[in-house]
Amino acid sequence: MEAKEPQARAGSNGPDGGSDSKGPDARAGTPAEAIAAAKVHAPTRGNRKLETFLEAVNADPRVRAWWYMAQVTSQRLGMSDHSWVHVQVVLNISLRLLRLLAKAEIEPAMVRDHDMRQRDAEVVVAGGALLHDAGMSIHRADHEAYSLFLVADRLDELLAECYEEPERSIVIAETLHCVIGHRRRGEPYTLEAGVVRVADALDMAQGRSRIPIEGGSYGIHALSAAAIDEVRIEAGTERPIKVEIEMNNSAGIFQVDDLLATKLRGTPLEGHVEVIAQVSGETEKRLLPSFRI
Repeated sequence: MEAKEPQARAGSNGPDGGSDSKGPDARAGTPAEAIAAAKVHAPTRGNRKLETFLEAVNADPRVRAWWYMAQVTSQRLGMSDHSWVHVQVVLNISLRLLRLLAKAEIEPAMVRDHDMRQRDAEVVVAGGALLHDAGMSIHRADHEAYSLFLVADRLDELLAECYEEPERSIVIAETLHCVIGHRRRGEPYTLEAGVVRVADALDMAQGRSRIPIEGGSYGIHALSAAAIDEVRIEAGTERPIKVEIEMNNSAGIFQVDDLLATKLRGTPLEGHVEVIAQVSGETEKRLLPSFRI
């Protein structure tokens, strides 16, 4: 069944826009139970290639095991959610960003460079979103590079029902470029890779990164993440995309500037995205009870 179109909110609760702010506890049950619960959804808008690809991913226990292990690694490090929930949020944000750019007649690489179609660009973006953190199953450091050698051969099987050669190898290469391009200095060359990179940074709404502060850590990263209440993504008037970030405390500016702005700068999306961050209400939420060194 076709998934409903998500609201223009990143990380909103529900099967399409996001889920629990923390994400699932990977160690609450057996690995088999955790993997069985992992299933992603996105609005495909009649894109049969995208539908087939998502079905293949959801049916693949190895991919879902990577999602499980990525969350285990993040919990070991006291990091924010990197489970299949994060993957789903990034998937939906990526497709929304790409479609807003398409409305503005901004061509992705699949159309411009390969004379393929917008629906092929959606498959590339989906692949990058779904597999970008697979390497977290091995180690946090250089996880983007580890993702490449884990998923390269697997993509050949996941895309077998969608593409013949040489198109399949082109889609695989562009997807892998999305994966490696999401790292901090990834230098994405394509619109698709830029979309995945920015979408990854936009998974910050409704406490999606609050695990460290709930564990008693009060560093600037934890405090700034806790200050983000909501992220809205919609068509802009001056630029194709407008991102509105609602904060409960001005500490959230660090999250916006250090994470989102860094990932936006130097990508093909730069100049096409307007970001507005503001504190809602007349008073700011108290995030820090005390601070000691």
